Amino acid sequence: MTQSPTITTLFLDIGGVLLTNGWDHLARQRAAATFHLDYEELNERHHLTFDTYEEGKLSLYDYLERVIFHEERPFSVEEFKAFMFAQSQPYPQMLDLFRSLKAQYGLQVAAISNEGRELTIYRIQQFKLKELFDCFIASAFVHYRKPDPDIYHLALDVAQAAPEESIYIDDRAMFVNVAQRLGLQGIHHRDYATTCAALQSFGLAPNYNRS
Repeated sequence: MTQSPTITTLFLDIGGVLLTNGWDHLARQRAAATFHLDYEELNERHHLTFDTYEEGKLSLYDYLERVIFHEERPFSVEEFKAFMFAQSQPYPQMLDLFRSLKAQYGLQVAAISNEGRELTIYRIQQFKLKELFDCFIASAFVHYRKPDPDIYHLALDVAQAAPEESIYIDDRAMFVNVAQRLGLQGIHHRDYATTCAALQSFGLAPNYNRS
């Protein structure tokens, strides 16, 4: 096993990097079309309460009661939840990349994600994320959300990682910038190729990318 001389820990966002987003505006648009809902009303109610759900202060049932089931519907909560969960899809190339880097360089890998409890647990189980991650700093578990600096400080403490030996990777540039201001290295994920190139600049090149 080879070991990077400088980087010991990767902190990864999940939605937008390894998987599709759990419940973004596109998923909500699909839900509105599928269940014949008023998207504008759904979206307004979502924005009024979703932060509270992501911070772990509401259950998914409570969130859905406020956003969808505040009036009688011809479908059940379980039917809607099944639709929500089915929106999550993997990015296999990205998952393979980080599994390879972890094995090759003996890296510690931790998640820092904004997501509600039920969606987080479903995605961990469905996509076998415990095979990649050593720990999960999810907003619903720790009651902080990005870009609150406390979630990054907590992640560093839990992982016992030095900021200068860590890379934070996220598809949202602002969240990367916050991590960088706290001393972490940062990569703004746009696509597989540019993220691979950025990782290689830190000395992390998976075997299958080497000539």
